[in-house]
Amino acid sequence: MAARVVRVVKRHPQITFFVLAYAVAWGFVPFGSFGAFGPLVAALVVVPLTRGRAGLRELGSRLIRWRVRWYWYVVALGLPVSIHLATEGLHAAAGDDVPSVTTATLSAVVLTFLVRLVNPTDGPLGEEPGWRGFALPGLQGGHSPLAATTILALLVAGWHLPLFFLEEGGLQPRILVSGLVTTIAVTYWYSWLFNRTGGSVLMVLMAHSIEGSLQAQGWIYMTVWCAAAVGLIVCDKKAWRRPVDPRVVTAPEPRRQPAAPVTLSSDPRGGS
Repeated sequence: MAARVVRVVKRHPQITFFVLAYAVAWGFVPFGSFGAFGPLVAALVVVPLTRGRAGLRELGSRLIRWRVRWYWYVVALGLPVSIHLATEGLHAAAGDDVPSVTTATLSAVVLTFLVRLVNPTDGPLGEEPGWRGFALPGLQGGHSPLAATTILALLVAGWHLPLFFLEEGGLQPRILVSGLVTTIAVTYWYSWLFNRTGGSVLMVLMAHSIEGSLQAQGWIYMTVWCAAAVGLIVCDKKAWRRPVDPRVVTAPEPRRQPAAPVTLSSDPRGGS
């Protein structure tokens, strides 16, 4: 029986991963909770069964891949902060009440960000090793980054669905729609960052942690994130269409071959 299960997992690793990610997370819903660590658990089950220790080493290396250009740290943290500031600016322009920024507020955000980086029961560390560390490279093995991200975005949004029913006060259609659409839009940002940093789950983990620490939501927040996602797709079209090697994540630029030397034949007929 166990051998048969292993064969099924090896034959359908992606399907097995998503089924486990959903099952673990949704299994807590009857108890009024949600297993945010479902994708992490699913990856830690599927990876060793399908790729052994080599797969676990690869997953671990993605999680601690910090050797990227310095500006990617700025991008990973700066874009979510910019989205939040733009959202607050639009709220202020619309005449809405905007909470003032204080030292205590900034300290709380920084502390939340740091805790979320290392807490496997929370969203960022509980999700990213699975979504970006395992699922995205596998999907990109057979699809373009754009198609793979679209599939992943829909599955990630569906995975989050019970959270909106667990919100205090029950399900609110406005929160449901804006939350799901925001989740889809943010997925494109995470995929782009992951691919552009050579498959660094750490960069996405940082981006996810700061985005969740700012605790923004609503129609304006959703609209700004959708605009950011569309901008990334339109402004970097080649990266979204280009096939990606799942082993290296980012396809290396082809090396320009030196031109072959031109030789002149001594044969007056032009023969060699």
